[in-house]
This record gives sequence, structure tokens and C-alpha cells, in this order.
Amino acid sequence: MVRYWVFALFALAWVGYSGSIRQTLKSARPVLQFWRSILSVAEIAIFNLSLRYLGLAEAHSLLAMFPLIAIALAAPLLGEHVGWRRWMAVCWGFIGTMIILRPGFEVFKPEALIALSAAFCFGFYNIITRQVSAAGDTFKTNMLYMALIGCGASTVFGIPVWREPTSAEWWMLSVLSVTGILGHLLLVKALEYAPASMLQPFNYSLLVFATLFGLIFFAELPDFWTLVGSGVIIASGLYVIAIGRRKTG
Repeated sequence: MVRYWVFALFALAWVGYSGSIRQTLKSARPVLQFWRSILSVAEIAIFNLSLRYLGLAEAHSLLAMFPLIAIALAAPLLGEHVGWRRWMAVCWGFIGTMIILRPGFEVFKPEALIALSAAFCFGFYNIITRQVSAAGDTFKTNMLYMALIGCGASTVFGIPVWREPTSAEWWMLSVLSVTGILGHLLLVKALEYAPASMLQPFNYSLLVFATLFGLIFFAELPDFWTLVGSGVIIASGLYVIAIGRRKTG
């Protein structure tokens, strides 16, 4: 909730400084913008919940499925043609997920399905973002809707369980809010200089940082099968990117 409060203030200030807020709020697909924003809140909330039960590396390994989920959803929801090579990559990504989850074995953690649910939310979010962008909504419109609706939705659920954070928690909430906005702006700036397909592999560097930070701050070390499953998912995603480059190159 605090993160969305800061994000909403930033979005209003940015859009107000560079243009008209009322004009920016005009959307070709306002209903889709609403559900896109709700999915954004849901993905963040569900992923945060998964971190109660899973290590950073394990949770991010399952979240890394989202590009492959978006590919699988693109065919029925967007009517896009998904070739057999992409479908094969999606299948391998599913196998990688099963390696991490290991259903039917004693090591299976039902809590891992929480992180996988976050990946599905993020996959749907990407599909709807593609739809509203194709309809003509600008980046500022997408950002403003996400900030304002996300702020409203998170406040509805956050206020009833609010408690006064400690000074250390206020510091962590401040860092979370600022780095969230900064990361978003850096991504936008990167997209000005390089195509999305070139930047996509950097999404998987999240796993490296998650593993490193988990080890440093929480003494977490993912087990062998989590690393194997993560490798399969990453290889599947990079294969899809390579196919896209070959077709556009």
C-alpha cells in the first residue's frame, strides 16, 4: 500500500508536469486498464506472500515462468500465431517448473503454488498490456491507470490491517518505494535505446541477484533441483528470444 501511495504521487507529478492528467486518463480500453491494474496489485501481493514460505531464489525461479505463460496465453486471448518451436519452449518451461515443484515427492511444497500463481497473474498482465498498447494507449496512460487504481485497491485491503511501522520498517518501506520507481524508470529508459527482445534476457538476471541476496542476507541456498529447474526455464525463455531475433533479423 505504501509503495502504491508513493507511486501514485510520482505518477501524478510526472504526468501533471509534462502534460494534462485529464487528457492522459482518456483510454481506448478503460475496462482493460482497470483489470490490468488489478492484476498488477495481485501479482505483487501474491509474490510477497510467497516470500513468507519460500527463499528468494526459489520464488523468483517460479516467477520466471511468466514470459512462457504469456506466450501460451497469446494464442487464445490475442489470436497470435504461436509456432511449434515456441510451444516446445513452453513445454520445456513447464518441465522446469515441475522439476522445482516435484509433485508426488515428499519435498513438494504446496506453498510453491503461490509463487506460480503470481507468475500467471504477471503473464495475464503482460497480455492485457499488449492489448491496451495496441489499442493506442500511451505509456503515460498505462502508468497513470496502474498507479491510481493500484493505489485505490491496495488501500482498500491495506487500511483494515494497518499498524504503525517501526522506524526500521519505515526505512525499508522507503527504500522499497524508491527502488520500485527507479527500476521502472530505468527500464523505460533502456527501452528508448534497445528493443524489448534484446533486453528480455536481463529479466533472468533476477535469479542471479535473488540467489546472491538470499545467500548474503538470509543464508538461503537453493537446492540442486531448484537450480536445475531454473536452468531449464531460463534456457526455454532464451530459446524463444533467439527464435524472435532470427525472424526479425
